[in-house]
Amino acid sequence: MRLLLVEDDPLLLHSLSEGLREENYAVDTATDGQSGLSLAQEIDFDAIILDGMLPHLDGWDLLAQLRATKLTPVLMLTARDAVEDRIRGLDTGADDYLTKPFDFDELLARLRALIRRNRGQGRNTIELGDITLDLATRTLHRSGQPVSLTPREYALVEHLALHIGKVISRTELYEHLFDENEDSLSNLLDVHVSNIRKKLGSDFITTRRGHGYFIS
Repeated sequence: MRLLLVEDDPLLLHSLSEGLREENYAVDTATDGQSGLSLAQEIDFDAIILDGMLPHLDGWDLLAQLRATKLTPVLMLTARDAVEDRIRGLDTGADDYLTKPFDFDELLARLRALIRRNRGQGRNTIELGDITLDLATRTLHRSGQPVSLTPREYALVEHLALHIGKVISRTELYEHLFDENEDSLSNLLDVHVSNIRKKLGSDFITTRRGHGYFIS
């Protein structure tokens, strides 16, 4: 899953982006509203974490402009905790609102809920035959037994599972699995798919040659 973090506090930006990457999210960052809006319009992120008070363009104005073209899930993260600020954020199009200081585990839980709802997935688990994917713990079981996946393998399976039956292009998979700071190799996706098939069966992920991959 690929996230955009728009935050002008350098210490919080660093600690939060590193924490999210440790949770196996790909994270792009912006330190002002205008650059954040440009990234949000250019890339299809799975979710956006948006500070309210930003230089050049504040979070509320950024959100209003973004909502004219995109419905990307947005979690507003701001020190402004007045009721009118929360109402303004939600009415402008924010999907959730969290005030600083915050608990990192709560932020993760809210992100997972936003992404689930955006994909039409109400529960924390996805059943794929004898395979169960737990979106909260980011683990996978087959016939009740845990299967060890690398963080990138899990992210790939999760993205395909959230779009079950839909062919996902190689370009989209690269965009959702890798952030702008990662130097991804052209054949890395094939390597991950091959490793997943060895663990979950050769027919678990189907290749639509010239189009992409899907789970049926």
